[in-house]
Amino acid sequence: MTILERIGKLGLTLPEPPSPAGSYIPAVITGNLLFLSGILPLRNGNLTIRGKVGRDVTVEEAVAASRQVVLNALSVIERERGLESISRCIRLNGYVASANDFYEQPLVINGASDLLYEIFGEKGRHSRTAIGVPVLPLNSPVEIDFIFELE
Repeated sequence: MTILERIGKLGLTLPEPPSPAGSYIPAVITGNLLFLSGILPLRNGNLTIRGKVGRDVTVEEAVAASRQVVLNALSVIERERGLESISRCIRLNGYVASANDFYEQPLVINGASDLLYEIFGEKGRHSRTAIGVPVLPLNSPVEIDFIFELE
């Protein structure tokens, strides 16, 4: 089963790859590594949700946003190199715009980690960080960057 078929079997589809929101490129390949720039939970060019987790955004909504980030990341990979070129996910760095008394950033980023495992199996297991920050671009609750290994 291809990766796109696995995504479809989960009832998901890849969106159009998001356009950069600044002066950068979405992906850089060096050797057998693919680095993705920070990705927001955009759908059709708009954030799926805005605000700080623990104040404006619930954990469940933020988990859904982190899953959207993964779909956006995979759409960038599909455009740049093709999903079948991925041999494993190495690392992700998750940033969660957090209320001052919110401490469950790992739960939010679990949405991304769990979806990568659902899609790639053991190849989706990775190292990561989950960091609380005061604000993210466009008032996004979540931003994630990724490193993938290519075949």
